[in-house]
Amino acid sequence: MSRVQLALNVTDIESSIAFYTKLFGVEPAKVRPGYANFAIADPPLKLVLFEGAGDPGSLNHIGVEVESTDEVMAAVARARAEELPNTVQESTTCCYAVQDKVWIDGPDNSWEFYTVLADAPAISADAPCCAGSGE
Repeated sequence: MSRVQLALNVTDIESSIAFYTKLFGVEPAKVRPGYANFAIADPPLKLVLFEGAGDPGSLNHIGVEVESTDEVMAAVARARAEELPNTVQESTTCCYAVQDKVWIDGPDNSWEFYTVLADAPAISADAPCCAGSGE
């Protein structure tokens, strides 16, 4: 199942976790210092929270979580066929996970299409998603 990812910058990770747990009725799938993510079934949403990564309440980045590297590569193929600027990253560490992904650059923001390959012990602040930009 694919689901849209919405990554938000928050002021306080603990109060944000409490709010989104109540709002969506699910506990976070992963919590690390200054970071949390929720895998929400209804509506299908991957909600990611970054504490102190940007202006509170602002969008950190957007994306689509897919089930496999084949689906990531299908997004790459669509982007290339439509001549959309894109950057492929294979086995990159971002957001406490090892991922295969592509960033597709739009006029105002970039979209991340990704699949999670494994858990990772670090956020990897050098990765575009963890730095708050797909560029």
